[in-house]
Amino acid sequence: MYQYDSVDFLVNEAEKNNKKISELILKEQAERMEITRDDLYSKMEKRFEVMEEAVKKGSMPGLRSVSGLSGGDAYKMKCQVDRGENLCGPLFGHVLTKALAVSELNSCMGKIVAAPTAGSCGIIPSAVLTIMEDKNIDRKDAVMSLFTASGIGIVIANKASISGAEGGCQAECGTASAMAAAAITEMAGGTPRMISNAAAIALKSILGLVCDPVAGLVEVPCIKRNAMGAANALTAAELALAGIESRIPVDEVIEAMKKIGDMMPSCLKETAQGGLADTKTGRFYKKAGFDL
Repeated sequence: MYQYDSVDFLVNEAEKNNKKISELILKEQAERMEITRDDLYSKMEKRFEVMEEAVKKGSMPGLRSVSGLSGGDAYKMKCQVDRGENLCGPLFGHVLTKALAVSELNSCMGKIVAAPTAGSCGIIPSAVLTIMEDKNIDRKDAVMSLFTASGIGIVIANKASISGAEGGCQAECGTASAMAAAAITEMAGGTPRMISNAAAIALKSILGLVCDPVAGLVEVPCIKRNAMGAANALTAAELALAGIESRIPVDEVIEAMKKIGDMMPSCLKETAQGGLADTKTGRFYKKAGFDL
């Protein structure tokens, strides 16, 4: 059984066995759970379907959270992309739309996959689904990429944290961005070593990000951070696929994230006592009691 205490271990195992990281994770997790690989794949495919449905529902007009703080932005972004008016083209626009859609649906109490958390739920679906659609990648390969993402996520959870309350938003959106970068790098044919570099580049770009939910709700600035985390994942994958390496190995980046999270004051870790939550407008929203 794998200890999941090192991404480098997973990379070395993949290279040694001439396998994709996703294949190794699927095999090991099936054995750990004492089920067949086909059964475990089916479980992941169902989660993939939830992601797809979340994008559809979250992109609909008229969506609004109970607080009134969020809803409708994914539809605005979708319209901009559909008109061909967004600056960076359809692929980038679709990634942003999907990230906003899933995150907004979460705020509206819709069904999402917490990947790895509810607060960062839009990043992995937006990256994986968009790349699958834009590059005509086989659906099975897209589902399998989620096992690679999961392997990265488990290591981060074991070595550091995926909780905003423990490590700040770097632990949530940062982890999700690293997982997404790893997944789409594999989907694009990247090597295990490229996957490692993509995860490292994505995570180190979000180091130090605080968790400061306005009014204590996972809406502001969380939803837009999902869009930024997805964009960051694309950037990291692009760099890694070009052969660009992270000078700091991914396992050391994860260790650095852990240390940074430990040094953060509690007011910057999901308590809504600092950062954007403690701005004049942030305090107004809290006092307003959501009748916005």
